[in-house]
Amino acid sequence: MSFSIGIVGLPNVGKSTLFKAITKTQVDCANYPFCTIEPNKGIVAVPDERLDNLARITNSEKTLPVTVEFVDIAGLVKGAHKGEGLGNKFLANIREVDAICEVVRAFDNNDIVHVSGQISPKDDVEIINYELIFADLESVNKRLENVEKKKKSGITKDLEKEINLLMSIKKALEDGKLVNELDFTDEEKIQVKQMQLLTSKPFIYVCNITEDSNKSGELDVKNKVVLNAKQELDLSELSDEEKTEYIKELGLEESGLDRLIQEGYKTLNLITFFTSGPKESRGWTIKNGALAPQAAGVIHTDFEKGFIRAEVISYENFIKYNGENGAKTAGVMKLEGKEYEMKDGDICHFRFAV
Repeated sequence: MSFSIGIVGLPNVGKSTLFKAITKTQVDCANYPFCTIEPNKGIVAVPDERLDNLARITNSEKTLPVTVEFVDIAGLVKGAHKGEGLGNKFLANIREVDAICEVVRAFDNNDIVHVSGQISPKDDVEIINYELIFADLESVNKRLENVEKKKKSGITKDLEKEINLLMSIKKALEDGKLVNELDFTDEEKIQVKQMQLLTSKPFIYVCNITEDSNKSGELDVKNKVVLNAKQELDLSELSDEEKTEYIKELGLEESGLDRLIQEGYKTLNLITFFTSGPKESRGWTIKNGALAPQAAGVIHTDFEKGFIRAEVISYENFIKYNGENGAKTAGVMKLEGKEYEMKDGDICHFRFAV
């Protein structure tokens, strides 16, 4: 299981520079609005030194890390829902992502024009959210039109529930609220997810700063990552060894991109478990709190259907006892059943019935 993040923002805030740094893909970063027209997509490996350590112990032929897909779309402007700029038609390209990353400008630079004429991370977020809300309102109204057509053949209990849910969401959006701020029942959460509403997704906020200018403190939100996109681009072009040295020189413990990925994990409430052997060592993502059969199902649906048990070794014990055989000898490999709640870093081998 990998996950995906959609990147949105106003023009000239550093979206494409950030995307280029993330994926090391050459994209046009010209200093003018709307240079990104078609969505740029890139898949990047999630850095995790644990995977390399496992591969070394098991002499794996290859390593397969968890991946993140980033989708960068054209910059939004105030009034996009009315057709300003390129409009909001490109928002459809991020309806299927797991989370939305809002990139806002938190630096001054007279050479790079800001479409709003002033630098305010808070105002950037308000404009973006406003446009996302209008895009969702359009989707909800279309759904309500379809429901009205269904009513002609008779109202059912399920249809009535759908109407009530849509009307409550519409009211909230009209009041300027994001769908992810609303409370839903478990049943409603499933329905809302199927709607693929933009504001129902978790948000991550990236404040793009420079060495000389940092206005990130003006934005008081959760899930905030502060980074220098240009600096991250420079880092992405270095070798791993040079990158590590440069990060130390900057007085940082890790790159801004690593922090962004970690924030993605945290925001989406994900953890990683591993499988490791001579053929490959691989990372897998699951929701925090997932049970062993669900984890097995991430590898293959048959594993979940026929789940018998899981042979589980914690990462710490796998390293400490130099692999599976050592862990077995030390008695630290556990046999877990269907109710076992997976832990971050578990190394697993699943037994299942065909």
